[in-house]
Amino acid sequence: MDGDPMQSHLFCIKSRYVNEIVAYFAPELQLPETTATDYCAQLYIAWSLAGRGRSECPDYGVSREVVADPQSRIQASLGLSDEQKEFQKVAFDFATKEMAPYMAEWDQKEIFPVDTMRKAAQLGFGGIYVQPDVGGSGLTRLDTSLIFEALSTGCASTTAYISIHNMCAWMIDTFGNQEQRNRFCPDLCSMDRFASYCLTEPGSGSDAASLLTTAKLQGDQYILNGSKAFISGGGDTDMYVVMCRTGGKGAKGISCLVVEKGTPGLSFGKKEKKVGWNSQPTRAVIFEDCAVPVANLIGEEGQGFSIAMKGLNGGRINIASCSLGAAHACVLLARDHLTVRKQFGETLSNNQYLQFKLAEMATRLVASRLMVRQAAVALQQGREDAVALCSMAKLFATDECFAICNQALQMHGGYGYLKDYAVQQFVRDIRVHQILEGTNEVMRMIISRNLLTDL
Repeated sequence: MDGDPMQSHLFCIKSRYVNEIVAYFAPELQLPETTATDYCAQLYIAWSLAGRGRSECPDYGVSREVVADPQSRIQASLGLSDEQKEFQKVAFDFATKEMAPYMAEWDQKEIFPVDTMRKAAQLGFGGIYVQPDVGGSGLTRLDTSLIFEALSTGCASTTAYISIHNMCAWMIDTFGNQEQRNRFCPDLCSMDRFASYCLTEPGSGSDAASLLTTAKLQGDQYILNGSKAFISGGGDTDMYVVMCRTGGKGAKGISCLVVEKGTPGLSFGKKEKKVGWNSQPTRAVIFEDCAVPVANLIGEEGQGFSIAMKGLNGGRINIASCSLGAAHACVLLARDHLTVRKQFGETLSNNQYLQFKLAEMATRLVASRLMVRQAAVALQQGREDAVALCSMAKLFATDECFAICNQALQMHGGYGYLKDYAVQQFVRDIRVHQILEGTNEVMRMIISRNLLTDL
């Protein structure tokens, strides 16, 4: 047999074939079968799960064929229309071919994958729920959730930025006038230009209505002063959808302005070093006598806080969908690991405790998915309960999906703590989903307030 038989035949195998391969290779390796099994298992894990093997091994991570396996009890396409399954298939294929092979590199080198995102935009993912007359795909909130869930199996961090970009494009499309829609949306939908959402400030996070960035009207310009914190894409993106104070205190004094990169008085803080979300830069956005044309006011003065909150309702579904994709990937990674890792003379998949844990993970995933999709439909229909359902979905799915990913890491043992293994990156990337788009504590406030006002 030419070359290294292990490398040539085990390079991209599925874990379920390990036993058959052991029987074939044990004599050639001159190893006892039990030792050969462990050896094959570790080679499988190293080659098919290790980050450094992504670019060489097409079976790394979670392929679309695995995620969409019709035999899987957790497959993401159950209950979808044929058209929705096609959207989802395109997204899974893109995640498998264009994102998963580079996920580890983007994380470790902190690369903002502009070219990859523009490829995604060519598939319609730059303005998924933006209207077609300005370049958007015109899809529903449920369609959007399906797409973000699928993309996140390839890279949750990059997909999360794409979801924020989509939210910004939708806000301009929905609340901007026709001139603004024509000026901004086509470039956003093609991702020739990228957008950032600017609400949070150093002194106002959950209490967003207390923001201090001011915009004083002077002739045909607003003069902005203040700063925004934790801005995804900050410094690298091309336009900033900024919530600023044009009036008095409270929510009614807030307006929404689009500030374009290169505007005098606009600058950025240092690039933050983060636990996860490393494929997207995060910086403070600073305004120092920054002059913005009145023509960039989205909606009316005083409407900004309402615009921001309506954007976040969809943003909460989007970020929950990103958590779903990461959790789905981790369930399958954990399942595969259990079938190849041996301890005490048998694979971990024979351990009833771990079987039960895997069952709980799958159940949590499916329950989370159903809740997110219900909220997406409610928001699309403009139902009265949409805000509460979006909050419930974000709270439940981001908490449960993080628990799933964390349990998957635990199942990997020491291997799960190595950056060679995808599971740890999913854990790091979705931890922040419990914080942004409204912390999960704020989600509880919104839900309880909604319940108590019904009395």
